[in-house]
Parts: sequence; C-alpha cells; structure tokens
Amino acid sequence: MTAFTFNTTKSVICEPGAIKRLGSIVSEQMGRSVLLVTDPGLIKAGLLDSATNALDEAGVQYRVFDGVVADPPVAVVEAALAEARAANIDGVIGFGGGSSMDVAKLIALLIGGGEKLDDVYGVGMAKGQRLPLIQIPTTAGTGSEVTPISIITVGETEKKGVVAPQLLPDIALLDAELTLGLPAPVTAATGVDAMVHAIESYTSASANNNPVSKALAREGLRLLGANIETAVKDGRNVQARSDMLLGAMLAGQAFANSPVAAVHALAYPIGGIFHVPHGLSNALVLPHVMRFNADTCGDAYATLATDAFPDLASVPADQRVNQFIDRLEALSADLGLEQTLRDVGIGETDLPTLASDAMKQTRLLVNNPREVTEADALAVYQAAF
Repeated sequence: MTAFTFNTTKSVICEPGAIKRLGSIVSEQMGRSVLLVTDPGLIKAGLLDSATNALDEAGVQYRVFDGVVADPPVAVVEAALAEARAANIDGVIGFGGGSSMDVAKLIALLIGGGEKLDDVYGVGMAKGQRLPLIQIPTTAGTGSEVTPISIITVGETEKKGVVAPQLLPDIALLDAELTLGLPAPVTAATGVDAMVHAIESYTSASANNNPVSKALAREGLRLLGANIETAVKDGRNVQARSDMLLGAMLAGQAFANSPVAAVHALAYPIGGIFHVPHGLSNALVLPHVMRFNADTCGDAYATLATDAFPDLASVPADQRVNQFIDRLEALSADLGLEQTLRDVGIGETDLPTLASDAMKQTRLLVNNPREVTEADALAVYQAAF
C-alpha cells in the first residue's frame, strides 16, 4: 500500500435551511464576536440577511466585511485584516464563493497566528494557529470550504497561494437554499470548475494521490454530472442544488489531498490577466488539456467517463476517452458558456504571454500526469483560441 495523508474539514453540515442554526453554532463553538467576510453582490441580493438574522437571534455580535472581489488582490486582504483587528473578533465566517472563503481563511490565519501575509505564501509556510473558522458556500464550485488553500492576486496579475493545514475550517455549512437564486451562467461555470477538480484530482501525479481522494473524486463527478444541467435550467430545484453542493464539496476534499494540475495552471493567467471568472477559465482550457494528457492517463479518463456520463459505459474503452472529452466540451456549450478564448476578449497575440505566465504555476504543473513545457502551454492556448 502506498503511504498517504488525508485531511479535511472536521465537521460538515449539509442541510437545506441549515443557515437558520448559524447563531447557535457560532455561540457554541466560536464565541460572541465574529467577522463575516462576503462580497457586495450578496449584500445587494439580500442573501446575507439569512446569516445576520440568525446571528441577531442568538445575540452574537458581528461585523461585516463586504469588500471581496473576484480574484481578490492583496489590498482586499489588508482591508479585511484592518476590519477584523478593529472588531476584536473571536472567529471568522466566510460567506459566498471561493473568493470570500479564501479571504476568510487568511483573516482567520493572520489574526490568529500574528504572521504577515508575505511570510505565508507557498506550501507549509504558515506556522501560527488560526481563529475559529466557518465556511458557508453560496456556489457549488470551488470546494474552498474543505480545502487548506487560499489564492489571491499579487501585483497586477499573478496568482499566489497559501497552502497550510491550518486553513482547513472547523465547519463547512452547506445549505442548498442559499444557492437557489444563483444565475444560470454562474451555476454553469462553477459547476464545471467542480468537475475539473474531480478530474484533475483523480489523475494527479502528486505523490499523495490516494484511494480516498479517488473515491471522493468519482462520487463527486457522478453527482455533478447528473445534476449540473438541471441546476442550470431549473435553478429552484432544491435536490439538484443540494447534490451540486455535495458534489463540489467531495471534489474539494479530493483535490485538497491530491492536488489539481495543468487545467488550473493554464486557467490562472486567463483569470489573472483578463479577469475571466475562474470556473469559465477552467472550462475554456479543459478539453484541450485533457487531449494533451490523454496518451498518459487515458485509462483514468476512461474510468471517469462513466461517472460523468453513465451511458458511455457501453462504449469500448479505447473510444471512450475521446468521447468523454467531446461530451465535456458539448456540455460546456449546452450550458451556455463561452467556448473560445476569443469569445472572452483574448487576442491571438496574447497567447504567448499566457503561456509564459502559466509556467509560473509550478505548484500545479508538477501534478500534471504529463510534463508541460511553455511550448505545450502555447499549443493548448492556440487550440482553445
């Protein structure tokens, strides 16, 4: 047996309407004063009211930081830190998509451990302990509620990660009712993002790729594949939304321990330079990276194909891989996502810059089943153009 380590969030609450219990959960496990980290869109939509009402009923004091933006820059983290210090908080709640949850992780870590952001970039660099942390996703995509990773934008375009076991939250609260109003394009992009997590985790070249992650990746992909179209086209379907949240979380648990690879590495420059949402960035390069990898991990792709699309079980394995990739590409189109880099405003002359920037993502590229050179990255971007 290959040795491995598997870590995840220690408590998961998966229940429609569970947000109503947030006040009692915080009172029992966090203290009397918390920082809620979210974004202005959720404030405008009134979605945060469910959380603040629950805290009010329990008499929990809270301060709201709603300055999170997509691909949050260092300035957002610094502003949230200032808010947290002023409030003298006992704990942190991340409420929103991956950006809000990633910022919440860093606030809990940096306030609790007293370290500086510049000192914790990379893998295992954080030494201090964080404040109590609850994560409440409002999208079914990033899986950030069960990962020890926080990604922020440094400078104009570069994505940097903080990877540390302390970032795993105490509680992940999955309430499908919070996702019922999610617009179809966001549901589609975040759902494909979660599918990418499952696929890349299962095929990861990481030395810690393990049977637990593989099992979670397959079940996550099964749930996502079976429900993404329903969730996009019938957004009020609570069962589909619940299954999407669960599938995204399982995929998150998988890749938290068996990390993602070239799809994410090539997606990051698309988001960092051109501000394309992360899930859509992944969708744009997914089929092309998979075709690049197919000769190396075709057997794994053939296995995953039947999880995402059960009808492919009747297709011979040697034909199944190409059909799997084609079906993922068709699914993306059927969900209404943009299909090419030019569709999101990227020019052909931008492709070498993307390829050069992708090479900085060594933390991810090392996990790809096939080595990726800068020339390979450029060829993928050209295929996606």
